[in-house]
Amino acid sequence: MNPKPPHSALRRIRSHLSAPATLAGLLGVAAILGIAGPFDTNEMLRLGPRLIYWLIVVVATYSVGLFAGAFLGPYLRARLPRWPALGLVGLATGVGVTLVVLAINAVSFGVVPEMGDLPQFIGTILAIALIITLVSEMIDQSQSGATAPPPLLDRLPLEKRGPLVSLSVEDHYVRIRTTKGEEMVLLRLSDAMREVGATPGLQVHRSHWIATDQVRAATREGDRARLTMRHGPDIPVSRAHLPAIREAGFLPK
Repeated sequence: MNPKPPHSALRRIRSHLSAPATLAGLLGVAAILGIAGPFDTNEMLRLGPRLIYWLIVVVATYSVGLFAGAFLGPYLRARLPRWPALGLVGLATGVGVTLVVLAINAVSFGVVPEMGDLPQFIGTILAIALIITLVSEMIDQSQSGATAPPPLLDRLPLEKRGPLVSLSVEDHYVRIRTTKGEEMVLLRLSDAMREVGATPGLQVHRSHWIATDQVRAATREGDRARLTMRHGPDIPVSRAHLPAIREAGFLPK
């Protein structure tokens, strides 16, 4: 249950690829490469076919990176330190990009690198993919502050990623609520709680976890309690978890 379910990852990838900023960026990069014609493509293809070739390469290789991050990212980041996990994602991306580029070149030009050239070809793409993955993470970290975002956010569409508010079990799914929205993910609560990263929080019920900085108020209800959150509905606190709420300062001891 730990790896991201395919349908959730595919939904996130489709959302990302359909974003206007992403489409504009991919088109811009493809146009620059198509006009410049690197790697002798200016000699092998006219401008029109060359633009189409580079658009296919850019979109395909970018999608490989998204797939690697969407499927492997949450799984690895929940089990390994951040940089080794990113390194493995970068290497997986490089392997996928290598296969994609080889396939596109074979179809477009009917050629593949000779056996003697393959190690350098593969090594170059792996190195580039690894560097891009690590640099992208450093840029994201510098923009969002020193604290790495929770791995759990990788399971959400881009527009719903924000500070975590709560996790709630519904059937076999966990409703992940952030300050920007909510998403149902096929996941166990225990696994979701392992992916909240440095977000301070508490399990307050067998079916609920809350981020402590998102609690607006707490109300005692007999031997139980109810938490009013800054976003979304109230969260019940079971009798077994009432001492933790007291220790956190939400109720008098």
